[in-house]
Amino acid sequence: MSGRLSWSEFRLLTFDCYGTLVDWETGILGVLTPWAAAHQLAARPEELLAAFGAAESAVERERPQTVYKDILRESMGRIAASFGKTARTEEREALAKSVGDWPVFADTPAALRALKNWHKLMVVSNVDGDSFARTATKLGVVLDGFVSAEQVGAYKPDRRMFDRARAVARDWGVPPQQILHVAQSLYHDIVPAKGLGWSTVWVDRRAGRAGGATPKTSGDVAPDLRVTSLGELVELERAERRA
Repeated sequence: MSGRLSWSEFRLLTFDCYGTLVDWETGILGVLTPWAAAHQLAARPEELLAAFGAAESAVERERPQTVYKDILRESMGRIAASFGKTARTEEREALAKSVGDWPVFADTPAALRALKNWHKLMVVSNVDGDSFARTATKLGVVLDGFVSAEQVGAYKPDRRMFDRARAVARDWGVPPQQILHVAQSLYHDIVPAKGLGWSTVWVDRRAGRAGGATPKTSGDVAPDLRVTSLGELVELERAERRA
């Protein structure tokens, strides 16, 4: 853990979902590992995740109004091409339809239930509504709000995703200084949220290990707090509230 926050200042916690609440790397590898084996491709898990991160972020930049399932279909084609292979239609579909099967992290449901006692909760996610509906049943709470790329017509790190979240918060009477954004991705979340002046928590799910399915940032970024799990975040708030 690094950094410190005054938890009583925040009425709303906004969350990235895939990578933060949901173990998307396990879910992604659940599709890409058997694909690689079927094509006699000796690619390590980290190579597959890096290929996913590069392809997905590129397609999101190029086609911001495309629904996420189609982003994944195109990403699967580009992942295959990056290894000199071809993705069949059924292999593209396997990745596109897998999002709702990706597992939540073990600490997610209990942490969200605890945090809901103290804050409003909103997910701000690069996803489509149908895919998220399957995920939502696994989170263990009913969220107060949900902002998707499908609704906005843009993908994080585009600030329009955060602008929509801020507009919803304003309707609830919550000003930006009372919003805390909680996310695993420095690239998709912490950099743009900090750029808008939001307070941020980096959930470093890889615990300092480089790589993964998230692109690197182009410069330095300083989240207000770094934790390695949502459970750690909850314990920090509990400790402050007991003090």
